[in-house]
This record gives sequence, structure tokens and C-alpha cells, in this order.
Amino acid sequence: MATKAAVAKKPSSTTLNQFGIAPYVEKKGEEYMCGDQKVHFKKILEAWKRQLMEEVDRTVDHMKDEAANFPDPVDRASQEEEFSLELRTRDRERKLLKKIESTIAQIDTEDSDYGYCESCGVEIGIRRLEARPTASLCIDCKTLAEIKEKQYSS
Repeated sequence: MATKAAVAKKPSSTTLNQFGIAPYVEKKGEEYMCGDQKVHFKKILEAWKRQLMEEVDRTVDHMKDEAANFPDPVDRASQEEEFSLELRTRDRERKLLKKIESTIAQIDTEDSDYGYCESCGVEIGIRRLEARPTASLCIDCKTLAEIKEKQYSS
């Protein structure tokens, strides 16, 4: 039977685990968004970008292999709907790729403010950035933005 300590140390399923990257362990007295941390996040972003690009290649191959001119209109419509859904997903991923590339460029900038909220300037936080490396708002500002968005869309 596993002890509580062993259960507590078991990593959860996160973006990092998906890419085979260990969570960042902060060193005592380490400054926020130092070089090591930026390297860590750049590694995450590049792994994510690679995964998305592989997915694009798989989609193209799948659409080439599966493309058929079905005589049955229902089969043809079903295939067209499947391709349409795949293409919408790839379009969202294309936008995400642009954001990933922009974030990598921001990290590479000498006087980068990566890791700090664009709205209020506070630290976004290592764990939040590991969960969503393209985050540009702290959790409080993001929550406010979502509330405002809901109010305007209602």
C-alpha cells in the first residue's frame, strides 16, 4: 500500500508531463524570470510548437489518404464534415502557433517582460506559466477580463 508521501509525489497529468519536461524547481534566492527560468519556458514552448506542427503533418497526410469521392451522398457529407472539423481545429492551432512563436520571440528579447502581467505588471507565476506558457495576464486580471467579456456578450 502506498504511503501518503508517495501518493503526494506522484506527478499529475499536465502539459509538462505531455512533453516529458520536469516542473521547474526554484532555487533559494533565485530572481523571478532569470535566465534558467526563461530557458525552461522556451523549452516548453518549442516542444509544444513541435507537437502542433506534427499534428498539422498528420492532418495533411490523413486528408490525402482518406480523400475519396464517395458515390453515396451521405458518406460524402460525413467525410466533408469530418474534414471541416479537422480544418477548424487546425485553424485554431495555427493561431496558437503564432502566439507560441510570439512568446518565444518575447523570451528571446534582451529586456523582455515575459512572465509579468501585461495589465498590472505583477508576476504571473511559475506554475501558471507551466500550465499555460503563453499566458500574458495574471490570474486576477484574466478573471476580470473574462467577467467583462461575459457582460459584453450577454
